[in-house]
Amino acid sequence: MTADMALLPRINGPDDVKALAQSQLPLLAKEIRAELIDKVCATGGHLGPNLGVVELSIALHRAFDSPRDSIIWDTGHQAYVHKMLTGRHDCLGSLRTAGGLSGYPSRRESNHDIVENSHASTSLAYADGLAKAYQLAGQRRRVVAVIGDGALTGGMAWEAMNNLGACDRDVIIVLNDNGRSYEPTVGALPKHLSQLRDGTATSNLFEVLGFSYLGPTDGHDLKGLQRALTRARRCKGPCVLHVVTRKGAGYRAAEADVDDRMHTVSARPVRPASGRPKWTHIFGSELVAIGEDRADVVAVTAAMRRPTGLLPFSERFPHRAYDVGIAEQHAVASAAGLAAAGLHPVVAIYSTFMNRAFDQVLMDVGLHSAPVTFVLDRSGVTGPDGPSHHGIWDISLFSLVPGMRVAAPRDAVRLRDLLREAIGYDAGPTAIRFPTGECPAPVGARARIGTVDVLTPRPTRADLLLVATGAMAAPAVAAANLMRAHGVSVTVVDPRWVFPISPELLNIVADHRVAVTVEDNALPGGFGETLSHSAQRAGITTRVVPLGLEPGYIAAGSREDILAAAGLDPRGIAETVQAVHWPSPSLVGSLRSLPG
Repeated sequence: MTADMALLPRINGPDDVKALAQSQLPLLAKEIRAELIDKVCATGGHLGPNLGVVELSIALHRAFDSPRDSIIWDTGHQAYVHKMLTGRHDCLGSLRTAGGLSGYPSRRESNHDIVENSHASTSLAYADGLAKAYQLAGQRRRVVAVIGDGALTGGMAWEAMNNLGACDRDVIIVLNDNGRSYEPTVGALPKHLSQLRDGTATSNLFEVLGFSYLGPTDGHDLKGLQRALTRARRCKGPCVLHVVTRKGAGYRAAEADVDDRMHTVSARPVRPASGRPKWTHIFGSELVAIGEDRADVVAVTAAMRRPTGLLPFSERFPHRAYDVGIAEQHAVASAAGLAAAGLHPVVAIYSTFMNRAFDQVLMDVGLHSAPVTFVLDRSGVTGPDGPSHHGIWDISLFSLVPGMRVAAPRDAVRLRDLLREAIGYDAGPTAIRFPTGECPAPVGARARIGTVDVLTPRPTRADLLLVATGAMAAPAVAAANLMRAHGVSVTVVDPRWVFPISPELLNIVADHRVAVTVEDNALPGGFGETLSHSAQRAGITTRVVPLGLEPGYIAAGSREDILAAAGLDPRGIAETVQAVHWPSPSLVGSLRSLPG
């Protein structure tokens, strides 16, 4: 096909989609799929979910008048096609890069995007609020929420359904039923949806709750979809349109991927892999080994067995692993129940998603001193997924839970050790946090004082102490080596257990004039602030300078670039020390000569 015959380059907004003849739509869908496969396989991102909603996205933008009609995507990772149809197809190659297209809807990018938050199960609550506001303003504006059957397992979705079903507002729920989130959808819901699809259901849950129900409709039949959406537009009051799609549709490699239909693909590497293991894989293999030794250890996750590393454990011990769907609050409260019955649950959830269950961590686990171990994957800066996926609040939040012990391993060796220590602690809750990607090269300890590892030779006289948490140990040691070469005497320690602050760490701090803490967490309420307050309460006069992430929402970018911009690479750490400790002309000159 020649460039001047292609349809996609001519699509600059929904009006252009509406202007196409019905006979042109299959060609547009084909071009969109080809562009998705080409660009997303290069940048990385959510390929399978978007291949599954090509026809649905086209039909939505022909049936409704965005942005006057509000179209909300839950979760936003299925909105790539929506972006392409609202004037952003020529930017798809910048997806999930610094300054490029977000991997989720973004109000900065377009007024067609409403909800930036990529956390699942929220769209129906937004729809409820928008519909109320439009009704109060006397505006005839339709509200459409597109929610997958996986996201419908979340409790927030059913809280909204309870409210929407009792109202008289014209809200359309498009249920995108592909039978999966990452993996097949769990619980009673998929059984009911299956019965609705094959006509064997003896009742309809949505109708019982007060919704008009339309469907099921083939989500890849453009004519049928448009007819169904037209019927939904005419409904009075809340309506559910049940659309059946195939994740990865139209791409043989994705449809043949039985694991997750290419839910996500990685960016094409710009440099050879180091060959070092990934944090998630180390956790997964060590948990299996622990499970062999302890029959009381069980695992819980929220629709993410594979991404959190629990797949090996669930395959080895299928009756001791529980996937509760996209329901983090339920996962944590259920784990408290497991602990109350004498088991030791390991709850593996991404750091950013654990925010959703903080009340349960505080009141259901913490208040009861339940022996639950939380494994917070993707802690700190995660990179290309942007603001809603960076795990930069877990230290601050978990530090508020009385009795909580939090560990931060600096490498694969320490991850295995600290995971065993955490699960071996049965007097209350524990947490272990680590970032995404490959583990750094092991950073050995020169000595251990209590629970604290000393990572550099102890100088005979050291005014300066670097206290590095988790994966920040390696850049802290590199910064110390740089400073030492210019006559600055530095001690570097790793507390291993971030909370509680150990007496041994306070003693080490007291032996130095200045202590700089290094963490990949937001500064407010973080490790550095807590150590500073603890030192003051203990009467220690050492100046404690926290170095971490400034409060705010961090845009997409590589982990390395984001950390460097925050002064959390070796050069940045050394510059901070130079600024707060003492001016060293030799050191300043060396820092300025470094690239970057």
